[in-house]
Amino acid sequence: MNDKIRVGLIGYGYASKTFHAPLIMGTPGLELAAVSSSDETKVKADWPAVSVVSEPRHLFNDPHIDLIVIPTPNDTHFPLAKAALEAGKHVVVDKPFTVTLSQARELDALARSTGRVLSVFHNRRWDSDFLTLKALLADGVLGEVSLFESHFDRFRPQVRDRWREQGGPGSGIWYDLAPHLLDQAIQLFGLPVSMTVDLAQLRPGAQSTDYFHAILSYPQRRVILHGTMLAAAESARYIVHGSRGSYVKYGLDPQEERLKNGERLPQEDWGYDMRDGVLTLVEGETRKEEKLAYVAG
Repeated sequence: MNDKIRVGLIGYGYASKTFHAPLIMGTPGLELAAVSSSDETKVKADWPAVSVVSEPRHLFNDPHIDLIVIPTPNDTHFPLAKAALEAGKHVVVDKPFTVTLSQARELDALARSTGRVLSVFHNRRWDSDFLTLKALLADGVLGEVSLFESHFDRFRPQVRDRWREQGGPGSGIWYDLAPHLLDQAIQLFGLPVSMTVDLAQLRPGAQSTDYFHAILSYPQRRVILHGTMLAAAESARYIVHGSRGSYVKYGLDPQEERLKNGERLPQEDWGYDMRDGVLTLVEGETRKEEKLAYVAG
């Protein structure tokens, strides 16, 4: 008897190759049973023992597959997740869950009616820098937080020929990067009272959003979420100001880069961010600055 959850992975593009396949293989209790892909050679080069099928429907129809993972172009999330649920599978969908609210509600209702588990893949909940910040706020070290800034800035001035940068539903960095920042903000502070968002296409020839600036309003707090493809200078990843002090963190959690370089889990030093954030605390006339040790991701 196989006591592992057998996973069917749809597609083998960047997200599947970099994140999903290695994380599935490195997670106790999970087994990557099959991948649907038009490029069997690419899959087999990484995972020789994994079965490869030509179409997602073969995964849906396989009685030995328990869970379907969907890291495909954003506008395909809804039809694929719906088909998987209708086939009786549990489903994990990469962010963004769907490209419309009505689609999300329909999938939620379908999962409830079929008794299947339906979840969204939010890998950056386990970033070392976010877990460190989460612990810092939970301990009340900064006091009452009045301003929180979270940045996902890059320097890619040339528009690339890939689906994320083409026009159409679910394209652009508001759908690609902002879900990470939105999810983290809601994890920390809950739902805002209101949100104002500025979206733009700033690069010559851009067909989709390549800039966003969102302000989430809370009664005694403002949360700023910012992303751009035109930031050559390094921006802080987090800037947090509270009634007792501030916290500033530069650099991005290294797990994606390590996975992209072909490293595999488990490893003893996995999930450690080597760039400490700076904590500044003020008590009376005394100002103390120190590096904050990170929490492993």
